[in-house]
Amino acid sequence: MTIASNIKTSLPNVDKAKAYLTAIEERFKTADKSLAVKLMADLTTMNGTRSMHEHCIEMTNLAAKLKNLGMSVDDSFLVQFILNSLPPQYGPFQINYNATDEKWTSNELTGKLGPRGVKAWL
Repeated sequence: MTIASNIKTSLPNVDKAKAYLTAIEERFKTADKSLAVKLMADLTTMNGTRSMHEHCIEMTNLAAKLKNLGMSVDDSFLVQFILNSLPPQYGPFQINYNATDEKWTSNELTGKLGPRGVKAWL
């Protein structure tokens, strides 16, 4: 395994392996923070170019990536977040969810926003 030259030049020139590994670890901590910021921005942005089903899947994937970075997103929060990000024409769908005692998981919501599931609500 080799280190890409653009990364290698940015690491300090040290004689001890432990110092070198510490420098690499610090570099990846910074990269993780940057990635977390980007993922949060993506999570809070709905650009309308995808179907609602794809949007729901993408938001669930972003939440999973954030969890891997130590920023856990609760599933019930994610469901509400996805519902709030839906366009206005999904109002009846949102009202129905809020009017029932049943709580959906993000997987159930994804299924209900699929091509066949959402037609029953609109």
